[in-house]
Amino acid sequence: MEVRVWTKQHITVLEDIERSGRYIPTKDRIIRDMGNHDHLILIAYDWLASQFPTAIKPADATYPVWLSPTREAVMIPDRSSVVFELAVDQDIVTPININKWGSILNFSYLPIDESDARRHREKLDAFGLSDAQAVMSRFYPELKQEIISSWSRLFDDSISLGGDNYYGIIWEVKRQWIKQIIR
Repeated sequence: MEVRVWTKQHITVLEDIERSGRYIPTKDRIIRDMGNHDHLILIAYDWLASQFPTAIKPADATYPVWLSPTREAVMIPDRSSVVFELAVDQDIVTPININKWGSILNFSYLPIDESDARRHREKLDAFGLSDAQAVMSRFYPELKQEIISSWSRLFDDSISLGGDNYYGIIWEVKRQWIKQIIR
């Protein structure tokens, strides 16, 4: 089944699509878009990209393209960006829970339930740390691994962090999927 989705992209993405017929995000693009926070964002992006088997994404794809399920939910374009309205097969869109992804971007532990959250919090308190400090430090590898391992719960719909809103991701944008370009 075909679905309509929207994605805000830098204007150079449109140039790529016009030139080659498709767009695949690169590390350089993410670094440019994220500015000074790129090394932090890449921890989460690299983890996310590593979770997908190569059969799901094109061989030359490294990072995902983020999608909004409604036009109203997409970020408003500015001078250096455009919004693409795409029509894509629903099977190529991976839903990503907004609350869980936000927690991952903050380097937070994704608990199984309240009891697990409490246990994890007590462990951090014993070290006087936050999740982010544990992930960014090289001194707490076991805590860091526990936190990053919990991120696999991003894909477990039975675990909720208080919201059921979703983004979507795909691994490329093809010219033929574009139905409208909003400037």
